[in-house]
Formats: sequence, C-alpha cells, structure tokens
Amino acid sequence: MKYIDEYRKKDLILSVSEKLKSVSKKDIVLMEVCGGHTMAIHRFGLTSLLPSTIRLISGPGCPVCVSSQHFIDMAMAFSKLPNIIITTYGDLIRVPGSTTSLEKERANGSDIRIIYSVLDALEIAKKNAGKKVIFLGIGFETTAPATAAAILEAEKTGITNFFVLSAHKVMPPVMKALVDEGIKIDGFIAPGHVTAITGTAIYSDLASVYRLGVVVSGFEPADMMMAILMLADQIENGCQKVEVQYNRVVQNDGNKLAQQIMNEVFEPGDDLWRGLGMIPESGLKIREKFSLYDAEKQFSIEVPPSTEPKGCICGSILRGLKTPLDCGLFAKKCTPSDPVGACMVSGEGTCATYFKYRS
Repeated sequence: MKYIDEYRKKDLILSVSEKLKSVSKKDIVLMEVCGGHTMAIHRFGLTSLLPSTIRLISGPGCPVCVSSQHFIDMAMAFSKLPNIIITTYGDLIRVPGSTTSLEKERANGSDIRIIYSVLDALEIAKKNAGKKVIFLGIGFETTAPATAAAILEAEKTGITNFFVLSAHKVMPPVMKALVDEGIKIDGFIAPGHVTAITGTAIYSDLASVYRLGVVVSGFEPADMMMAILMLADQIENGCQKVEVQYNRVVQNDGNKLAQQIMNEVFEPGDDLWRGLGMIPESGLKIREKFSLYDAEKQFSIEVPPSTEPKGCICGSILRGLKTPLDCGLFAKKCTPSDPVGACMVSGEGTCATYFKYRS
C-alpha cells in the first residue's frame, strides 16, 4: 500500500494544484471517460483544487450504465425461456428494463445468479448439464479478454451448454462520437485499466485527426491532478498528443496476450449505447467461428420495442451534457436503493457517485 500513500500526499497534490493555476490560462473542458475516475474526483474533492478555467465533465465510462435498454430487455426475455440459467455481475441485476428488471424476474422464479467471474458461469454450466447457462457479457476492453478466455475454455473442454450475450464495447469510437456530435471537449482523461490492456495506440486518431490531448491516468488524487496538469500544458502549448501518467501500470504496447485472446474470439461490430444510439464499430461481437457460444444466434426470442424510464436523463449525463444535479428525479424519486435509471445503479455510475459524495 506504500505506493498508494505516495499518491495521496497532501503536499504533492497541493503543489500540482498551484502549478495548474499558472499553466491554465484558457477555459478548457476535460472529460474523464472512466467511471472510476469520476469516483476519484468526487471522493477526494478534486474540483475544489482546480482553477476556474478548468471544467471536468463525466463521460460514458460505466459499463452497466452504457449497456442499452434493448440489451437489458433481451436479458429479461432470455430469463423467461425454459431450462435457462442467467449469470450476471451484481450491478446489472438491478438495472430497470422497459417493464421489469432481472431482480424482479428472479423474484418471479427465473433462475438468475450473481457471479463474480465469468469462470463462475462456466462452473455452473459444468454442474448443470441439463440447463443452458447464459453469461451477460458487459464491460470494455478490460473485461472482454476474460469473456473470450471463457469461450476458448468452453471449446477446449467440450462444454456445450455455455453461452454469452455480448454487450462488450470499446472506448475510442464513443470518444470520437462525442466529439463528432459537437460536444465541447478539449481533452480526455483516458481510462487506466482499459489502456493497460489495449496500449496507447487506440487513441492516436484523437490526437492526430481530432487534435485533442489524451492522458491516461491512475486513480489516486495525485494521479488525477497530474493528468489534468499534463492536459492543460498540452492545450496551452498547442501540442496535443497521447501521454501516460499511469506509467506504473500502463505500457504503450498494453497486454499483448489479452489482446490476442480478445481478437481471436471477438470482432468489431456496430453497437447500441444508452443515450448515444448506434455507434459504428464500437461493440465486440462473437466471431462466426465461435457462434455456438453466441446466445443471440442460438436462441430465438422476441423483444418488444424498448422504452427509457420517464424523466431519466442518464443518456445526457453519459454524454457529458448534463450532471445528475440537473435531473428532477435525483436523490428524490431516484436513489441507489430504488434507482430509476442505470446511472444510479452501478458504483461507477455518475448519479451514484454524486449521490454518495453529495454532501
């Protein structure tokens, strides 16, 4: 834990804050893409240490939040099929669908199980040969390799009752989509854990084509402050590029083995994002070679048109256009114990973070 203490030193953090005041002369807007970064900013009160010229906005970095309403409704439809076991991470079970939730469907008798690893889903499949086990695969490049490895393991060991409903997504296309939409963003604080897998090359277009700075940050207060300083310095000097602040974890080449496994099983495909719609090449689809494990291809279901919760502005929050404080439901009708929208469900959701640290 020694290295964590090093990045929480008050003198270090305050010295970076002072440097920011001298470097940042222009009004700039920086988006932290990762939900973990949003948590760190509010947990440590970092906005109070920034000059008035720097504004931080939260982006679509919460896997649970960006999973589309259609995906949630599909999971519900699968759960109602006979002899089906749905396996999912805990947060997803509480996300409201158009008419119900996985939590409610479990209470009504559907076999829906919370797991902590996709390997748990494989083990459930082994022990329930007469059932078909569907794993709800969500998350970005951080979790996709584990899902891919599970599919490869199922193929290797001859497990034929294991399936994946993939909502895995990749970050660069959505970052570009936000800029293309015209949202004012002068630079990105990029996710550390994603980049530890992918390497930094995935952001090269943002710097060379979009002329935006990208700094990969860690999650401690000094990490965040230094990443903001690096971006402010880039913008002030007109030298936008991709840099790594989190170099104790992130290497430029990323994790080659994880990339290889992910690319073997998945291929890019268009995908739906909550609040952003269909974004080309932003999803990870299971390759035809592994279609026997693709729930969408192996089961026939009907999913009615999806509808968003009335009054919920989660979509606008995910795009950085609004904050939870702009929502009339926030901390009133919508709370972590009784969420109306997905952004209040996950611990990485912007609404949940604002609620937790609102005082």
